[in-house]
Amino acid sequence: MAQDKLKIGLALSGGGFRATLFHLGALRRLNELGWLRKLDIITSVSGGAIIAGVLARHWNELSWGPDPKDPSRIVAANFSSLIEPPIRDFCGRHIDVLTGLAGLIDHDSSFGERIAAAYDKHLFDHWTLQQLPPFEAGKSPRFVFYATSFQTGNSVRISPKYLADYRIGRIDAPNFSLAMTVAASSAFPPLLSPVVFNIEDPSVWREVPGADQFRNAALKQQLILGDGGIYDNLGLEAVWRRCETVLVSDGGAPMGVESSPWTNPVSQMNRVRDILINQTRALRKRQLIDEFQKQLRAGTYWGVTTQIANYQLADAIAHDSERTAAQQHARTRLDRFNDREQGELINWGYALADAGMRAHVMTGTPVGDWHWPDTDYKFP
Repeated sequence: MAQDKLKIGLALSGGGFRATLFHLGALRRLNELGWLRKLDIITSVSGGAIIAGVLARHWNELSWGPDPKDPSRIVAANFSSLIEPPIRDFCGRHIDVLTGLAGLIDHDSSFGERIAAAYDKHLFDHWTLQQLPPFEAGKSPRFVFYATSFQTGNSVRISPKYLADYRIGRIDAPNFSLAMTVAASSAFPPLLSPVVFNIEDPSVWREVPGADQFRNAALKQQLILGDGGIYDNLGLEAVWRRCETVLVSDGGAPMGVESSPWTNPVSQMNRVRDILINQTRALRKRQLIDEFQKQLRAGTYWGVTTQIANYQLADAIAHDSERTAAQQHARTRLDRFNDREQGELINWGYALADAGMRAHVMTGTPVGDWHWPDTDYKFP
């Protein structure tokens, strides 16, 4: 199968509802700047997979056309009215808590299955991967959702085109539910994982170079998956290797300092897990920024921890403050974010995406016409 030609890629990181809301603001600004339609691939992890799933589910309903104020930009006029309401409603729910309580009553389904059921009920309406728009340059991007295999330790890429764990092989045109796919990508251990994919016909697997476990029958019958961020919390691997221009939206929080960490075995293992994930993320981020600085790759990075002053834009739409700095400390949970928490995270993602794009991709472009996504919680 020939590879698609992917020039421009966007990676949406993990980080629970904090990341989902932060990316929502960033995507709104990318649309206004005329870049959403230009994307060839959108990769996503965990909280990023939630917003990517909603965007993919509604992509063909977006109304594209020239921006009346700048006809050179092709924008979706109904982006805000179509994409924002379901995300804001969903991020106002106690998904992880309510799902856990349901497990006390329903012992016949796993935590992953219950999370997927919540996604289906509120966001995806039983859609499958094969109902998502196929990749078509300049019209619809390729959507890739990352999970991590507890069996092989590999990143697992799930898209309408294929599912792949490159130690096992690949399945072309998988017809898994969109809800189960997003649930796998956001199944953070130990409480939200695993999500199990049962493969009814193992003969659908195709061998690929390096698939040393292709003849392992057990691995081809059942995939036991966890959060994509265990392996790559930026969701960066596919776009980094293949795209000429790489855009990264990072809703991940900084590693917290524990002056008196718990010393019981469970707490120690959780802390070790967090340190290892943070180290991997930091290494990927440093390598990406290094390539940008050496002009080995075009693109930009913005993150919830970024200081907007670093972009050195005289017309940046926000200024660093205690309120903007506080966004990085929003919790990494799938529980209820109130109106203020939602509005500030969306606005911060919007402001940083604008700054990152105009400083490093659309160099010299003035800020032009813009509006805070949530005017009740705008930044000075």
